[in-house]
Amino acid sequence: MKVLIVLTSHDELGDTGLKTGFWLEELAAPYYRFKEAGAQLVLASPRGGQPPLDPKSNESGFQTGDTRRFEADPEATKALANTVRLDSVSADDFDAVFYPGGHGPLWDLAEDTVSARLIETTLRSGKPVALVCHAPGVLQHTVDEDGTPLVRGKNVTGFANTEEEAVQLTDVVPFLVEDKLTELGGVYSKTDDWQPYVLKDGLLITGQNPASSAPAADALIELVTKGGV
Repeated sequence: MKVLIVLTSHDELGDTGLKTGFWLEELAAPYYRFKEAGAQLVLASPRGGQPPLDPKSNESGFQTGDTRRFEADPEATKALANTVRLDSVSADDFDAVFYPGGHGPLWDLAEDTVSARLIETTLRSGKPVALVCHAPGVLQHTVDEDGTPLVRGKNVTGFANTEEEAVQLTDVVPFLVEDKLTELGGVYSKTDDWQPYVLKDGLLITGQNPASSAPAADALIELVTKGGV
């Protein structure tokens, strides 16, 4: 099993002067789920190299056993420091694709045509894609083969409006994930704020928030090992 993990390269939180990036738990927890399943991992980002870490995700209140393990893992930190450029990879070379969140993807990956084509090609090849927290927003410009939005009519979740309000970034982000998925015709649902919630619709897996990242990885592994839907 070979899994591509796609991370953001964007580090500016709008015009607040604050930094953003990817959310550490949403990389670390799936990383070890995939490793324990025997997967080969390739990390990619639009610019390549070291992706920006959302500094809040490394504050003591957000650290987990997985984040601490990741930061103390030379192999993991080396892979993170040397992500390949997203435009250098091919969907043909992977069995599945996983997108961690953090606010960063709303600015770069959500507008990235290379990312959109990667998701479309992977799904059309009968291989699964999972996106967690803010990463489902990356689906905004993806389409089915008939040109309709990829999420239209599909059961999806992602960072809830109430969760964005709780972190006081509703007026900072370029769009709200819940609103965008609904606007595109997705059948959006959620659970209580900050609780794990993962939906699988065919080969598309979405998770609501950081707590959903490990179960989303588990769902992806299950699809790959069972050979499809």
